[in-house]
Amino acid sequence: MSKLGLMALATLVGCLGLSACENHDAPARSYAPGLGEIMTFTQLRHAKLWMAGAAGNWDLAAYETDELEEGFQDVVTYHPTHKDAPLPVSEILPAMTQAPLAALRAAISRRDQAAFEVAFDSLTAGCNSCHLALKFGFNVVRRPIADEFPNQDFTPPAVAR
Repeated sequence: MSKLGLMALATLVGCLGLSACENHDAPARSYAPGLGEIMTFTQLRHAKLWMAGAAGNWDLAAYETDELEEGFQDVVTYHPTHKDAPLPVSEILPAMTQAPLAALRAAISRRDQAAFEVAFDSLTAGCNSCHLALKFGFNVVRRPIADEFPNQDFTPPAVAR
Protein backbone atom coordinates (compact mmCIF):
# COMPACT_ATOMS: atom_id res chain seq x y z
CA MET A 1 0.00 0.00 0.00
CA SER A 2 1.30 3.46 -0.83
CA LYS A 3 2.03 6.16 1.76
CA LEU A 4 -1.02 8.02 0.57
CA GLY A 5 -3.15 4.90 0.97
CA LEU A 6 -1.82 4.33 4.50
CA MET A 7 -2.54 7.92 5.43
CA ALA A 8 -6.07 7.65 4.07
CA LEU A 9 -6.63 4.38 5.94
CA ALA A 10 -5.28 5.88 9.17
CA THR A 11 -7.54 8.90 8.75
CA LEU A 12 -10.57 6.70 8.10
CA VAL A 13 -9.86 4.47 11.10
CA GLY A 14 -9.35 7.55 13.26
CA CYS A 15 -12.62 9.07 12.11
CA LEU A 16 -14.52 5.83 12.60
CA GLY A 17 -13.01 5.45 16.04
CA LEU A 18 -14.07 8.93 17.02
CA SER A 19 -17.57 8.42 15.66
CA ALA A 20 -17.94 5.11 17.44
CA CYS A 21 -16.82 6.62 20.74
CA GLU A 22 -19.10 9.63 20.55
CA ASN A 23 -22.55 9.30 22.01
CA HIS A 24 -24.13 12.70 22.07
CA ASP A 25 -27.10 11.43 24.08
CA ALA A 26 -24.97 10.07 26.94
CA PRO A 27 -24.31 12.37 29.91
CA ALA A 28 -20.76 13.68 30.20
CA ARG A 29 -18.65 11.84 32.75
CA SER A 30 -15.85 13.43 34.65
CA TYR A 31 -12.88 11.73 36.19
CA ALA A 32 -12.42 11.87 39.95
CA PRO A 33 -9.03 10.69 41.22
CA GLY A 34 -9.07 8.16 44.02
CA LEU A 35 -7.84 9.08 47.47
CA GLY A 36 -4.90 6.69 47.09
CA GLU A 37 -3.91 8.32 43.79
CA ILE A 38 -3.93 11.78 45.31
CA MET A 39 -2.00 10.59 48.36
CA THR A 40 0.64 8.88 46.21
CA PHE A 41 1.30 12.17 44.43
CA THR A 42 1.26 13.91 47.81
CA GLN A 43 3.96 11.56 49.07
CA LEU A 44 6.09 12.28 46.00
CA ARG A 45 5.67 16.02 46.43
CA HIS A 46 6.48 15.74 50.15
CA ALA A 47 9.77 14.03 49.27
CA LYS A 48 10.57 16.53 46.52
CA LEU A 49 9.81 19.40 48.89
CA TRP A 50 12.35 18.02 51.35
CA MET A 51 15.00 17.52 48.67
CA ALA A 52 14.47 21.02 47.28
CA GLY A 53 14.61 22.67 50.71
CA ALA A 54 17.62 20.64 51.80
CA ALA A 55 19.43 21.76 48.64
CA GLY A 56 18.39 25.40 49.11
CA ASN A 57 16.37 25.42 45.90
CA TRP A 58 13.76 27.79 47.29
CA ASP A 59 11.90 28.27 44.02
CA LEU A 60 11.36 24.53 43.70
CA ALA A 61 10.45 24.28 47.40
CA ALA A 62 7.82 27.00 46.90
CA TYR A 63 6.47 25.19 43.84
CA GLU A 64 6.22 21.85 45.67
CA THR A 65 4.50 23.56 48.61
CA ASP A 66 1.91 24.96 46.20
CA GLU A 67 1.47 21.51 44.64
CA LEU A 68 1.04 19.90 48.06
CA GLU A 69 -1.61 22.42 48.97
CA GLU A 70 -3.36 21.80 45.65
CA GLY A 71 -3.34 18.07 46.35
CA PHE A 72 -4.78 18.63 49.82
CA GLN A 73 -7.55 20.70 48.23
CA ASP A 74 -8.20 17.85 45.79
CA VAL A 75 -8.67 15.50 48.75
CA VAL A 76 -11.19 17.89 50.31
CA THR A 77 -12.98 18.34 46.97
CA TYR A 78 -13.12 14.72 45.83
CA HIS A 79 -13.12 12.89 49.18
CA PRO A 80 -14.70 15.18 51.80
CA THR A 81 -15.63 12.11 53.83
CA HIS A 82 -14.25 8.60 54.16
CA LYS A 83 -16.20 5.51 55.07
CA ASP A 84 -14.10 4.71 58.17
CA ALA A 85 -13.27 8.22 59.35
CA PRO A 86 -15.01 9.43 62.51
CA LEU A 87 -14.93 13.05 61.26
CA PRO A 88 -15.10 14.55 57.77
CA VAL A 89 -11.80 14.58 55.89
CA SER A 90 -12.75 18.08 54.74
CA GLU A 91 -12.43 19.24 58.37
CA ILE A 92 -9.49 17.17 59.59
CA LEU A 93 -7.06 17.68 56.71
CA PRO A 94 -7.09 21.50 56.69
CA ALA A 95 -6.86 21.59 60.49
CA MET A 96 -3.72 19.44 60.38
CA THR A 97 -1.97 21.11 57.42
CA GLN A 98 -2.83 24.83 57.20
CA ALA A 99 -0.48 26.08 59.93
CA PRO A 100 2.49 23.94 58.81
CA LEU A 101 2.00 25.03 55.20
CA ALA A 102 1.99 28.68 56.29
CA ALA A 103 5.17 28.11 58.29
CA LEU A 104 6.77 26.44 55.27
CA ARG A 105 5.87 29.36 53.04
CA ALA A 106 7.36 31.80 55.54
CA ALA A 107 10.59 29.81 55.90
CA ILE A 108 10.90 29.45 52.13
CA SER A 109 10.31 33.15 51.51
CA ARG A 110 13.06 33.98 54.06
CA ARG A 111 15.30 31.23 52.65
CA ASP A 112 15.72 30.06 56.24
CA GLN A 113 17.04 26.50 56.28
CA ALA A 114 16.54 25.93 60.02
CA ALA A 115 12.96 27.25 59.94
CA PHE A 116 12.29 25.18 56.82
CA GLU A 117 13.32 21.98 58.61
CA VAL A 118 11.11 22.78 61.62
CA ALA A 119 8.14 23.61 59.36
CA PHE A 120 8.70 20.51 57.22
CA ASP A 121 8.76 18.32 60.34
CA SER A 122 5.59 20.06 61.54
CA LEU A 123 3.86 19.31 58.22
CA THR A 124 5.02 15.69 58.45
CA ALA A 125 3.62 15.45 61.98
CA GLY A 126 0.37 16.97 60.69
CA CYS A 127 0.19 14.33 57.96
CA ASN A 128 0.71 11.56 60.48
CA SER A 129 -1.88 13.06 62.85
CA CYS A 130 -4.35 13.25 59.97
CA HIS A 131 -3.65 9.60 59.10
CA LEU A 132 -4.30 8.60 62.71
CA ALA A 133 -7.52 10.61 62.90
CA LEU A 134 -8.79 9.04 59.68
CA LYS A 135 -7.83 5.49 60.71
CA PHE A 136 -4.89 5.36 58.30
CA GLY A 137 -2.35 5.29 61.13
CA PHE A 138 -0.59 2.40 59.42
CA ASN A 139 0.69 4.96 56.90
CA VAL A 140 3.56 6.80 58.59
CA VAL A 141 5.33 9.60 56.73
CA ARG A 142 8.86 10.78 57.52
CA ARG A 143 11.70 12.85 56.14
CA PRO A 144 13.19 11.19 53.09
CA ILE A 145 16.44 9.44 53.95
CA ALA A 146 17.67 9.21 50.36
CA ASP A 147 17.17 10.98 47.08
CA GLU A 148 14.23 9.17 45.53
CA PHE A 149 14.64 11.11 42.30
CA PRO A 150 18.01 10.29 40.75
CA ASN A 151 16.87 11.91 37.51
CA GLN A 152 16.37 15.35 39.08
CA ASP A 153 18.97 17.84 40.25
CA PHE A 154 17.63 19.63 43.30
CA THR A 155 20.39 22.22 43.56
CA PRO A 156 19.23 25.69 42.61
CA PRO A 157 20.11 26.73 39.09
CA ALA A 158 22.76 29.38 38.62
CA VAL A 159 21.17 32.79 38.44
CA ALA A 160 22.05 34.75 35.31
CA ARG A 161 23.61 38.09 36.20
